[in-house]
Amino acid sequence: MRVPIYQVDAFTDKLFGGNPAAICPLTSWLPDATMQAIAAENNLAETAFFVKNGDGYALRWFTPAVEVDLCGHATLASAHIVFKFLEPRRDSVDFRTLKAGTLTVARRDDMLVMDFPAWPPSPADPPPGLLVALGGKPCEVLRARDCVAVYDSAADVLALTPDFAALAKVDCWAAIATAPGENGVDFVSRFFAPAKGVPEDSVTGSSHCTLVPYWAKRLGKAELVAHQLSQRGGALHCALRGDRVNIGGHAVLYLEGQITV
Repeated sequence: MRVPIYQVDAFTDKLFGGNPAAICPLTSWLPDATMQAIAAENNLAETAFFVKNGDGYALRWFTPAVEVDLCGHATLASAHIVFKFLEPRRDSVDFRTLKAGTLTVARRDDMLVMDFPAWPPSPADPPPGLLVALGGKPCEVLRARDCVAVYDSAADVLALTPDFAALAKVDCWAAIATAPGENGVDFVSRFFAPAKGVPEDSVTGSSHCTLVPYWAKRLGKAELVAHQLSQRGGALHCALRGDRVNIGGHAVLYLEGQITV
């Protein structure tokens, strides 16, 4: 059978920036093993699959190695495909997920804004091996789903050269390095999940479910501009709304085609 596929650069307004995601709209679910194999073949941080479900869509995400419970950039990219190709008259779309509940994405001017759960972190002892694997000396370590290492400056975060083999053995889902931003940017981050098939992610929406509550409290403001300091880079416009986080960004279509399975 032939399956439509799109590739979208998320959290950027320029092609070849942000985080690329593959998007496969389906009429019905493929076997899990087939979707995982497609994600591995695509070899991007995430491949998203969605199926029409009532007035919205059921959505799932796969890295090259595993299915994940929440992904931001592939959700943004999926909404871009819905709005651009499938239902261009819509102003918002609901994605129903297995573990993260219903995620709404709305058009606001030229930006797409996602409504995600807030996952505030708490102070924690670093799991064995984390700090050595990350490098540098953080001023604070926190934990929610992911381990969070807070550094003094953006330069400290940018200078990190993690040992991915060692980091893959650390007892945490993924590791986030973060620090205050500058020049109109409230905070910066990098995201590492080598055990899940993503050594360093280009721009990570889900990590901001944790970062936004932390930085909103620390900076005393609800609306924040964030940059992810990966090689491709990306910009996120965020807001804390009680127990929810709004994460906004742009998306650019790179590829449209079909795959045969």
